[in-house]
Amino acid sequence: MGQELNARRSQQQFERDCGQSLRRDGSFENLTEEQIASHLRIPRYDGFTLTDAVRPAFDLAVVPRSGFRRDRYRDEGCGIDIPVLIAAASREGLFGLFMDLLDPVGNEVDVVLDASHKTHDGHHEDLNREGIDLPVLKSILYDFEDMLLNDGCTGISVCSSQSQTEVRFDEHKLLIVFSQELDEFEAVLAQHGLDCDDEMKFITEAEHVHSSNDEFDRKFQELCYRLGLDGC
Repeated sequence: MGQELNARRSQQQFERDCGQSLRRDGSFENLTEEQIASHLRIPRYDGFTLTDAVRPAFDLAVVPRSGFRRDRYRDEGCGIDIPVLIAAASREGLFGLFMDLLDPVGNEVDVVLDASHKTHDGHHEDLNREGIDLPVLKSILYDFEDMLLNDGCTGISVCSSQSQTEVRFDEHKLLIVFSQELDEFEAVLAQHGLDCDDEMKFITEAEHVHSSNDEFDRKFQELCYRLGLDGC
């Protein structure tokens, strides 16, 4: 099991390496506080509604939109390539899509919850729970829908107990699927109206800003308790 968890952490790092947070020399440089605040209040771009978790760069180097692309992750530790799907969906259908993507993972799953509420250097704390029935997990997660959607410091991975299949709902509110068999997951994305665009760019691939608050931190701790996560 330890080798599988190490692979999952590597997959999480694959996602984190795609992103970069607000830079002092980026598009927010020399803006007034009023200009920044006004930009951060914009919730919608061309029909795509963001959650409260993240906002794009002021220069809109990447404009958020719905869709998904195929990718590939090289797990150096295991020496294998793992096919990947990366998806973005508008806020109104995002949580339902996440829940539907969990169904192909399996009836018994492992959970990796990570957060960066109390860090200032991008460090993430990973907490693990092995062996939970998927219906039980879903029931718990529905109680924390608001926090999972809108907290820019929380991400969750749901992993198969039997294979290297993982669905990650990351802190940017992107959905990332790792699996040798992606057909079922692509079918779910299509059912939710997402089109494949292998040239698609995501909010993580340009400067962006995360958002959180003390209430989300409190809810995160409550979710840890409800899931019985090691390390809480």
